[in-house]
Amino acid sequence: MESTESRWISQIDAEDSDRDDDDELQSGDDDYGGRQRLIRTGPRVDSFDVEAFDFPSVQRNGYEEFTLGRKVALALQTLGVVFGDVGTSPLYTFDIVFNKSPIHEDEDVLGALSLVLYTLILIPLIKYVLIVLQANDDGEGGTFALYSLICRHAKVSLIPNQLPSDARISSFRLKVPSPELERSLKIKEHLESSSALKKLLLLLVLFGTSMVIAVGVVTPAMSVLSAVHGLKVGISSIQQEEVVMISAAFLVILFSVQRFGSSKVGLAVGPALFVWFCSLGAIGIYNLLRYETRVLEAFNPIHIWYFFKRNSLQAWMSLGGCLLCVTGSEAMFADLCYFSVKSVQLTFIFLVLPSLLLGYLGQAAFIMANQSQTEHIFFLSTPGWAFWPVFIIANVAALIASRAMTTATFSCIKQSTALGCFPRLKIIHTSRKFMGQIYIPVMNWFLLVICLAFVAMFGSINEIGNAYGIAELGIMMATTVLVTIIMVLIWQVNLILALAFLAVFLGLELVFFSSVLANAADGSWVLLVFSAVLFLIMYVWNYGSKLKYESEVRQRLSMDLLVKLGPSLGTVRGPGIGLIYNELVRGVPAIFGQFLTTLPGIHSMVIFVCIKYVPVPAVPQGERFLFRRVCSKSYHMFRCLARYGYKDVRKENHQAFEQLLIESLEKFIRREAQERSLESDIDSDDDDEDVNFYVGAEPHHFPLLSGDQLTEEEMSMPDARQSMENELSFVRTAKESGMVYLLGHGEIRARKDSWFVKKLAINYFYAFLRRNCRRGVASLSIPHSNLVQVGMTYMV
Repeated sequence: MESTESRWISQIDAEDSDRDDDDELQSGDDDYGGRQRLIRTGPRVDSFDVEAFDFPSVQRNGYEEFTLGRKVALALQTLGVVFGDVGTSPLYTFDIVFNKSPIHEDEDVLGALSLVLYTLILIPLIKYVLIVLQANDDGEGGTFALYSLICRHAKVSLIPNQLPSDARISSFRLKVPSPELERSLKIKEHLESSSALKKLLLLLVLFGTSMVIAVGVVTPAMSVLSAVHGLKVGISSIQQEEVVMISAAFLVILFSVQRFGSSKVGLAVGPALFVWFCSLGAIGIYNLLRYETRVLEAFNPIHIWYFFKRNSLQAWMSLGGCLLCVTGSEAMFADLCYFSVKSVQLTFIFLVLPSLLLGYLGQAAFIMANQSQTEHIFFLSTPGWAFWPVFIIANVAALIASRAMTTATFSCIKQSTALGCFPRLKIIHTSRKFMGQIYIPVMNWFLLVICLAFVAMFGSINEIGNAYGIAELGIMMATTVLVTIIMVLIWQVNLILALAFLAVFLGLELVFFSSVLANAADGSWVLLVFSAVLFLIMYVWNYGSKLKYESEVRQRLSMDLLVKLGPSLGTVRGPGIGLIYNELVRGVPAIFGQFLTTLPGIHSMVIFVCIKYVPVPAVPQGERFLFRRVCSKSYHMFRCLARYGYKDVRKENHQAFEQLLIESLEKFIRREAQERSLESDIDSDDDDEDVNFYVGAEPHHFPLLSGDQLTEEEMSMPDARQSMENELSFVRTAKESGMVYLLGHGEIRARKDSWFVKKLAINYFYAFLRRNCRRGVASLSIPHSNLVQVGMTYMV
């Protein structure tokens, strides 16, 4: 928290805001002539903070304003995006459970059914619907959304580019832990002071993200293959090889239409899943009435104890199959961005959960009457007259579930890229209305190749199902730990309740995880290797990016050097504006020195542009740009911070970007003139020591924010008005002369005395990723005619 004590600062004709966080030299008008004066001010709040007051509140969504009918319609729309994966689990769950634990008597069926029922109640209902959904990041879900939420309340990011102005973004909604709860404050301080805990937290997030991408591979293979397996029931002569080929063809079609986006095929998604869940419940009721209603006894958990007592080892091995009944639970949280929490809760409690329970009860009733038939249970339990319609709708539901999980994978990769944990890739936005609907071509075809390899290599839902369980459990365990941290740090719940949540659900997930790991030798190790490679890529990219940023901070140019060079910067100042892109939020980057020594001249106006991703879902357009002056007015140098949220869409081309940037710069110059006018008024008053001028006052007490134009009273000094008009005219003239983008390619190399592992990671692995990821020129949509590039190497 910033100090509220007023203090005296020295004001001269130059500004060095980066020398020391506790000392700021204010920039003055040219006619001050270097005159120094002491003013009494509040806490150190720079122009970035003043600009951030502009939009104090922005509504993120309007779900609460919907009528009851609109909420019901919204709940139905969640079916196609959120519940496709968990909805198709009855296609394969009992097949895999009874493959691991064969049936000997009716009690085995009751025990397995009871295990499935209570797994559904504990994990999707209690954990996700009632608890985890409340930990959303302003409507966003997923592991990186949880990490972003933690980063807002504690400085745990390994890249030290946080600014006080970040907390003033209207979508931040920062709730500082209450001073009365010392436990929350101590946890916050411990997280911020321990580099080991920061790294451990990042590793946990990267582990969960690698498992999300792995689920994006296994979900299409498992869902499509299990649905197509129904052909063996309808056509007895069909062979397993033919099933694999048909499944592969469906997968190729699925990934080929992914580029069209959800909005173009979304009209049929919701109704199709609604028909599927209704069919699932109807078939369950039919089987209950026809075969055996005694399966309702499975709601008594004592049957789980009997199941493990009779079949201890086999029952434990069957836990991996039982877990498949809750696959897609994480999707309820990860795909939260399009819907409200209430719509997801309403849909799951009143439609999805009852349909799943009825479906599993009906299948168990069928199995008790036909204990020898433990393969293709869902399709065998379907009435003969309804087989083909149900088969068609099952395949449609499987394709929808696969497509939704692939889209969630794209969203997760975009979030990790924005937070510096994944190499830049080409991202195509498939919808003008919804910013979250994206398509990543490279990852789409990469997932298709890996998915086809899984189907061709295994060809059996039993082996793929075990790999599926490993990936799902990895995400669930990461989510459990992150939500526990949010409970004690942000929600400030009772410590006993938070530990109880951790112990119950992490303990349950570890038991399931031990079961699927025991079967890893069947082929699931392939998925573990795939996840490990993804984890290594993300960690090395984040590690290299951190070292690169730290090197740029250490080697940034001294402000004393610029002052000695003078307004000409020791070279020729030509007409136009030079936009120097860098990653520093403070100081002058060393790459600028490369430009000064390499080029014969520099532009009359220089703007250091930093594209920064803030740990919020989206930054309002009006709060996009923040400005600060570098040196005095005669240098015509500014720093611009362009802030984006991890879900923001950077659609603007370079012309629109330039227009917004110049408009924001002119706005900053006017506000700076207003501030100086007020300072002059305070200076002209009697020397009363009780007069306080707080730069960081609240917006409604801060006269500078009442408008962009100066009032006649404030601009009564002709010199102030003339100085402002001259500078605005200079900006317009420079803009008319053209803009040039000056990009610096900063490479890093490990020092000769570094460890072998570090040399391998930086000089080869990280360098390979940088060479093959999307370049900054393509990401910024800069025309080559307006581009100048200079390279620089940092030794780390």
